[in-house]
Amino acid sequence: MQIYLNTYGTYLHVKDDMFEIRIPEKDAEPRKQHIAAHKISTIIMSTSAALSTDAVRLALMNNIDIIFTQSDGHPMGRIWHSKLGSTTKIRKRQLEASLGKDAVTFTKAWIGEKMNNQLEFIKDLKKHRSQMSEFLDDKISRMQNLLLSLKGLEADKIEEIADSVRGLEGTCGRMYFETINYVLPEQYMFNGRSMRPAKDPFNAFINYGFGILYTRIEKSLMIAGLDPYVGFMHRDDYNQKSMVFDFIEPYRIFVETAVFRLFAAKKVNKAHTDEIANGVTLNKEGKELLVTALNNYMESETIRYKGRNQTRANAMQQDSHRFANGLIGNNKLADEGQEGEDNS
Repeated sequence: MQIYLNTYGTYLHVKDDMFEIRIPEKDAEPRKQHIAAHKISTIIMSTSAALSTDAVRLALMNNIDIIFTQSDGHPMGRIWHSKLGSTTKIRKRQLEASLGKDAVTFTKAWIGEKMNNQLEFIKDLKKHRSQMSEFLDDKISRMQNLLLSLKGLEADKIEEIADSVRGLEGTCGRMYFETINYVLPEQYMFNGRSMRPAKDPFNAFINYGFGILYTRIEKSLMIAGLDPYVGFMHRDDYNQKSMVFDFIEPYRIFVETAVFRLFAAKKVNKAHTDEIANGVTLNKEGKELLVTALNNYMESETIRYKGRNQTRANAMQQDSHRFANGLIGNNKLADEGQEGEDNS
């Protein structure tokens, strides 16, 4: 499981070889929760929580990463053991692949899957909204054409088609979010994507969810022996985790689906967000609502994946291993032992 510490004054330390979380209560003794280390995959800290060196030591001994996030959920840093996830050969091949046609193949696959996920999401919306068929059919047709255009792009290096890929991806994304906005209850409608800060509650939920997803993607890549900083499509700017930004694309649908469900079911209200300068941010209640929904979607619900029932988190980790092994020519993955430490 993942542990989120987002209550002001929360303290994490060790007692009897277990993590003890002390949560302050107004006019009462702190509430205490004890969790065995083997049950935890990640500890995520925000909003003035504290931890002891013993807690850090116990986390390192049990391969638990401790992540520090900004208020919008995006990671600032992490504490994790210093061992590489796998053979260095994978990282060498990753760098080589980034410079040639492999980068084109993988980038088209990731962006294509992202666009197809968006397309399938709208097709699913149509099943339950016959009164909107004309609007939805138009979006579906136009997005299908964009996907075909992406598949038709050819190049020896990703730089040759990067602008075209970004243009097709961006146009498809705008149509996708326009459609989501169109079908949401009126009180939740928004005017396009907005980030840092979000201009509305829907974008605030999406942005915080993407922040959570970034931390999961980075860890899944490291476990598979990949370098989060060596990307194919995204630029290799100083200290930018380019591969995280590349690899995350097909999985954004996890966050978008979980958030859409909350809004479509009218589970979000004004108590979940706070107004800030020029925008909106999730408060403690909003974060708890989203984290619970997203964890359930990724770690409790199952999908059919490679002939087995798997959680989405588990499938994502296996995809990371499959990508890494594909780089070094080992396409036959053993199912046992490849599920990663990111699952509960």
